[in-house]
Amino acid sequence: MTSAPTELPPPRFGDRSLFPDLEARAYLNHAAISPPSTIIRRTLLECVDVYGRRGVEGFFVYGEQRERLRLDVAALIGAATAAEIALSSGTTSGVIAIALCFPWSAGDRVVLFNGEFPANITPWQRAAELFDLRPEMLSVADFHAGDGRGLQRLEETLRRGGVRLVAVSAVQFQSGLRMPLEAIGALCRRYGAELFVDAIQGCGTTTIDVEASAIDYLACGGHKHLMAVEGAGFLYVRQERAAALRPHVAGWLSHEEPIDFLVRGPGHLRYDRPIRKRADFVEAGGYNALGHAALGAGIKIILGLGVEAIHAHANRYNDRLEAGLVARGFTSLRTPRAAGRSTILSAEPPEGRDGVELQARLGAAGIATSLPDGKIRFAPHWPNDQAEIELILAAVDEALPSC
Repeated sequence: MTSAPTELPPPRFGDRSLFPDLEARAYLNHAAISPPSTIIRRTLLECVDVYGRRGVEGFFVYGEQRERLRLDVAALIGAATAAEIALSSGTTSGVIAIALCFPWSAGDRVVLFNGEFPANITPWQRAAELFDLRPEMLSVADFHAGDGRGLQRLEETLRRGGVRLVAVSAVQFQSGLRMPLEAIGALCRRYGAELFVDAIQGCGTTTIDVEASAIDYLACGGHKHLMAVEGAGFLYVRQERAAALRPHVAGWLSHEEPIDFLVRGPGHLRYDRPIRKRADFVEAGGYNALGHAALGAGIKIILGLGVEAIHAHANRYNDRLEAGLVARGFTSLRTPRAAGRSTILSAEPPEGRDGVELQARLGAAGIATSLPDGKIRFAPHWPNDQAEIELILAAVDEALPSC
């Protein structure tokens, strides 16, 4: 007879008790991969247990879980309906799906941004070769000052005509800059372009509202700020856009009533069932039951704590950490404008210091960070407590003279 599982403490700001064996003294790498909490780990074990006990019946048990997950994703991003949500393997699969299925015509222009993570560049470049598109690169740097230059250049590009789609990240992975999605969405609507958003560096810690920002497509993975696991994410497709997509990534589960022939007896095996005209046609084959169970648990935690509250907590942390780093000669890349902030704080090391060596020494001291393109990136989340900041700055003081 197995004993009942111990009751877990609720998630609380600044409390690491749900991460009992996390080795880092200060884990500031949530913009890369979040460590799974005890809640996530238990969710994964429960899913394996269901499949282990019930076999194929687990597919139907977790089919119901996936429908609840769609509802929670819709609530998280402000979607009008759960029918606009497809479950995916992550951000890249969502970008690829839209890049391949968008109703392109030869000569169409697609606007990209230099400085973005390659996941939101490479699929559009491949689509450009396949469909004879004209990609145009603008600069993320134009948005950093917050003086309107970035929006002005985007409008100039849109005004020239022929732009079918603008692809942008909600938050820039190097600097943590929160892009002005509402203004970008308004420009796209004004000039007849559609808007695709890579949300992985914002979703879960920075509010994203697909309706308020006139976003047509949005892709996200669950292993960063949603604090789930790798290999599970979602794709949002605005309902009125879904019918125009060309189902180039469709598979057997993309049809209407795809499993009837497995559960309803003879006479239901057909190959002419229509492909669904909604976001989930991209769910072409076997589901990631484990990953999506974890994603559901992660999003439940985020919704329970509240995205705005998480954002405020992380920025109070970053306020103190930024001041300490600047006092030690670092150059902060965090915008002074509150509206442009995510929960990422990136900084360039003091002049003459080796950032690679410094980041490695911080890691050896138990301070987990990232190094995107030479910037040291700190990304706290709800479990981080400001008491860690003294440890971080002490580690910086110890490491700097040797770098």
